[in-house]
Amino acid sequence: MKFFIIGGSGLLGYKIVKLAAERHETFFTYNFRQVSVEGATAIKMDKCNRTETFNIIRKVKPDVVIDTAALHNVDYCETHPEEAWKVNVEGTKNIVDACKEINAKIIFVSTDYVFDGKKGFYNEEDSPNPLNYYAKTKLEAEKIVKEAGIPFIVARPSVIYGWNPSETKRLKSSSGKSMNFVIWTLMKLKNKEKIKIVTDQYSSPTLADNLAEALVTMALSDKQGVYHTAGKTCLNRYDFALKIAEIFGMDRNLIAPVTSDVFKQIAKRPKKCCLDVSKAERDFKIKFLTVDEGLLKMKVQQREQGSVME
Repeated sequence: MKFFIIGGSGLLGYKIVKLAAERHETFFTYNFRQVSVEGATAIKMDKCNRTETFNIIRKVKPDVVIDTAALHNVDYCETHPEEAWKVNVEGTKNIVDACKEINAKIIFVSTDYVFDGKKGFYNEEDSPNPLNYYAKTKLEAEKIVKEAGIPFIVARPSVIYGWNPSETKRLKSSSGKSMNFVIWTLMKLKNKEKIKIVTDQYSSPTLADNLAEALVTMALSDKQGVYHTAGKTCLNRYDFALKIAEIFGMDRNLIAPVTSDVFKQIAKRPKKCCLDVSKAERDFKIKFLTVDEGLLKMKVQQREQGSVME
């Protein structure tokens, strides 16, 4: 099987590349931040450049393409709708059309934010109703994938977290805006900074390593469709932060509970977007981790390999 991962320098993309390269011929793209993975071939590519995208996918001729690249910053997408549409919709269409030309399978990584958060514990039969522009672009991209007429999987995760060695330098010098929630929380607590975390936004935090394993398994299967691919625990951000502090031995007294209206966020967030992952677990014989299991795995990785927190 020949894999082609779009966005291989990001947290999830990097995990997929490392895993796929262990047993399969693997290619991956980067745009601004070049990384290297043993056994995999890196290619600079902008998915928004249609000609470039077609030429590269024609040359690689992958069996499966996993698209993880997107504009993920929810507030930025709200204030830059044209750019968000260009990357998240038009860029995805370029990937899908190129896959259609060579009859490659496409796995598209979407988001739990396609739901409005009024119900919670959503399954794949529930109707999406996005509240913000980022989610609207991801839902539009889902439609493009589903209507392309090629083998596909739409995977919907929730609050992806984990260590990413490819981002070590950037994370150490960053203000925190681009970090995943666990790393951001750990760095704040390590620096003895007080943080305010919301109690009224619930999700199903997803360990990137666990999600990567699921997506590679899905890539090797003939099954297709929409699948929820998230962690098994439904909890609010405040409780998530407390769990992070507990497992990593940080001072939980630095974490203060607040409601989301305190932050006056530009884009509206759904209140409860927890996902039911039973369909994916059943169809692919996989297991998604609880928050405790995911954080404990991160702690083991920190001891074994070192991390950005060292």
